[in-house]
Amino acid sequence: MKVLLVEDDPKVASHIANGLLGEGHECITVGDGTSGYQQASSNELDAVILDVMLPELDGFSVLEKLREEGNTTPVLLLSAKSQVEDKVKGLRTGANDYLTKPFAFEELLARVEGLAGRNKEGEDKTLIKVGDLTLDLVNRKVLRGDQEIDLQSKEFQLLECLLRHKGKVVTRSMLLEQVWNYHFDPQTNVIDVHISRLRQKVDKAFNVPLIETVRGTGYRIADGLA
Repeated sequence: MKVLLVEDDPKVASHIANGLLGEGHECITVGDGTSGYQQASSNELDAVILDVMLPELDGFSVLEKLREEGNTTPVLLLSAKSQVEDKVKGLRTGANDYLTKPFAFEELLARVEGLAGRNKEGEDKTLIKVGDLTLDLVNRKVLRGDQEIDLQSKEFQLLECLLRHKGKVVTRSMLLEQVWNYHFDPQTNVIDVHISRLRQKVDKAFNVPLIETVRGTGYRIADGLA
């Protein structure tokens, strides 16, 4: 990926940039909103990581200007503010995702790679396959081998989310946001209940389980399953 990082805290910026470089990605780093807007407007990018609290031009303003000009590059907003109103404001302004500081780099990486991957897939990708599992997005069908699996709406969305991030850990907060549209933790076991039901349907009757638990973090579907 080619990523633009707009972050005025040198330590945070260094941590993110070094992590991205270590994963083999290209990272352009700037420390103010004006420079961020200029770089986002003049480069072909796979994703932008944009801090909200910036000198010269805040992140919301940068994002608003980009969207007004038709720039559709995926944007992940970073903020120390955890209030739901701030997340809603960012998403309504045109952000594709929102991450609250402090955060684990692994989660940021998963979110950015997910955004960039979805952007590259475009609208024509109607099938997602991992191993012998096929997810048909048009007909809302799931097959494992030749066997069709009947899933409820949320179970289908949950499986789709995991498959779109195949090989990457999907955190509980990502699942809450992308499947249930919760931008806060409702302090319920809704994820555990649905993961359990999903496993009963897509894993229990088959030799190779697909859904892995990453203790203390979330879930993952391994990439490259035979």
